[in-house]
Amino acid sequence: MSAPVRLLCLCVANSARSQMAEGLARHLFGARAIVQSAGSAPTRVNPHAIAALGELGIDATGQSSKLVDDIPADSIDIVITLCAEEVCPVYPGRVERLHWPHPDPVGAPPDRALQRFRDVRDMLRARLEAFGKERGLLQDPQ
Repeated sequence: MSAPVRLLCLCVANSARSQMAEGLARHLFGARAIVQSAGSAPTRVNPHAIAALGELGIDATGQSSKLVDDIPADSIDIVITLCAEEVCPVYPGRVERLHWPHPDPVGAPPDRALQRFRDVRDMLRARLEAFGKERGLLQDPQ
């Protein structure tokens, strides 16, 4: 097996989209990828992101929000930015850059919040599965 791809998922607050992408990518790619997430103005992992991942059997309770500036420039191969309405953080260095704009589920009305997170989670999962299939990163089926 070749060296794992080093993947960084970025959005502004590192609370929802990038956190869900991190959890999903770790789950889908296993040892074939080293996955991190970060943001330009990190806050905290949104409880709805943890709940939405938990519904798929992915435990994201140990994930935390991180500042993009704290990720060493030589530790990443591919950066995936997930911002849609806002300006995404910039990651320095020579990396492959992918932009997958997804709506920010934060701010949905309370009665729709978890469903909004599920919707974004499912969009991210589909995108990551296609990416993983294309790059040969998907784990072998159990």
